[in-house]
Amino acid sequence: MRIVLYSHDSVGLGHVRRNLALAHALNNQLPGLIGRPVTGILITGTDLAPAFRLPEGWDWVLLPGVAKGSTGYLPRNLALPMHELVPLRARLLQATLAGFAPHLVVVDRHATGVHGELETALRRARTAGPVRVVLGLREVLDSPAAALSEWAKVGGPRVVKALFDAIWVYGDPAVHDPVASGEIPFALRKLIHYTGYLADGRPSVSGTSCMPGPYCMTTVGGGSDGYALASIAVAAPVPDGLGHLVVAGPQMPTEQLDDLRQQARPNVKVVSAVDDTVFHIRHAGAVVAMGGYNTVCEIMSTAVPALIVPRTQSRGEQRIRAASLAAAGYLEQHDIGTLTPEILAGWLAARLGTTVDRRRAVLDGLIRVPQLAAELLQPQAASDQISPEQVSADQFRANGHGAARAKGGASRVAV
Repeated sequence: MRIVLYSHDSVGLGHVRRNLALAHALNNQLPGLIGRPVTGILITGTDLAPAFRLPEGWDWVLLPGVAKGSTGYLPRNLALPMHELVPLRARLLQATLAGFAPHLVVVDRHATGVHGELETALRRARTAGPVRVVLGLREVLDSPAAALSEWAKVGGPRVVKALFDAIWVYGDPAVHDPVASGEIPFALRKLIHYTGYLADGRPSVSGTSCMPGPYCMTTVGGGSDGYALASIAVAAPVPDGLGHLVVAGPQMPTEQLDDLRQQARPNVKVVSAVDDTVFHIRHAGAVVAMGGYNTVCEIMSTAVPALIVPRTQSRGEQRIRAASLAAAGYLEQHDIGTLTPEILAGWLAARLGTTVDRRRAVLDGLIRVPQLAAELLQPQAASDQISPEQVSADQFRANGHGAARAKGGASRVAV
């Protein structure tokens, strides 16, 4: 079974990291569910992606990068105008899907990619042969107004229904429901399956720590907009005998990283990245982080106390996520505008030695996603000659696999 996972990747590493977690889960579990081996391609727009470990039988396709400027998307590296870069990316996407002929395509967050670059490739793939296409969404998109504006740009529910067989929402609607909030159009509700957070089962890479003794940890995701929080962290005093690991992120500008290292107190270690983020979070006494989806999922898979300091610019996503999880009692939040090294030091000292019970949260999305994929792919696993119309998403919902059951089904799976 051939799988393509697409992410456009403009700011940070969140999209590609989420797809990478899905790739490992699908590779490990799907063969046992459908009786066939799996191979796949991760399509990404970040040149940092190949540094991550791939599942066996998978490979990367790297698109020329885009970044976000004050007026929207722009080329990250190439000296081309956007009206030339987008068609170039679109042709690469069409060639990849046509040449690889996937049975399943999962699109992360942006239904048709940057400026619609993915739409033609998806339409041609659906015309060429049996393929299931899924839109994967984090549990928080943005403020409702901003999210609905983006849906309108891709053509609204009509286009989404024409392109996609299902929508997987990687969260728990008991914590935050993007349909109820208005972030996902109500007209798309029948396509939605809530998977739970993609938290438990994230692959651990090295199982070793870069800290010699007990420590607390601050991480700012990819690092492109994490300097403000990291600079507070390196200046925060911590108790004697405790180290403070500050992970600045591989996308933090070099001058900012150098500045952090110059500011750092004697017991603070500043690194751009660690080999095994999950391991370091799990063994920290307390964690301070921005509110990106993947970091939050990694925190939620542990009992470590966490303070989330969300991004205040660009999207409202991190603020909404932090507020919803704080309201559920799973973590704490603080605004970057009022955070000081002294306040942060006080929080760290008060939380060391404590734990947080997160067992009520639905965290097994990395088990639920392969199950949902198997439901979509089972007819193709039995016969590659079957047409997509013969086993539609509506038929699966009629058999009891609708959005209402997805959360319950996820919560019943043993981890």
